[in-house]
Amino acid sequence: MEAHNPRRILVVAHRTAGTPLLLNEVRRRASEGFGFDLLVPDLQAGEDPEATVQLALPLLEEAAGGRVEAMTESGTDPWGALCRAVETGKYEEVIISTLPRGVSRWLERDLPSRARKLNVPVTVVTAASRRGQYVAPPAIR
Repeated sequence: MEAHNPRRILVVAHRTAGTPLLLNEVRRRASEGFGFDLLVPDLQAGEDPEATVQLALPLLEEAAGGRVEAMTESGTDPWGALCRAVETGKYEEVIISTLPRGVSRWLERDLPSRARKLNVPVTVVTAASRRGQYVAPPAIR
């Protein structure tokens, strides 16, 4: 009997990997039958990739209702890490979780617009602003 491989979504997150808005989006998409992988790119010198994974993975797995695979990549190029992951052909969609505008290097580098060129739907989830308000631009599908 062949193993069941659910449709997969790649979650790209770092400091926002355990935020409520992202967890709500993962929960919503899990209810549609998706499985998830977490990519933690853009690790700076001295950052411990395992710290992000250890904090976020249990929360993401609870929201997803199952196991979430985690990948980390050092360096300052989240775009390259995202391209390499999507090029595997494993993902039907990408969720990019960012810090708010003005704080996020990913938004400054226009990572969401660049990701849309990879021919997969991209959903951007923006963490709480400095005022504590949540902002979630609609997904472009």
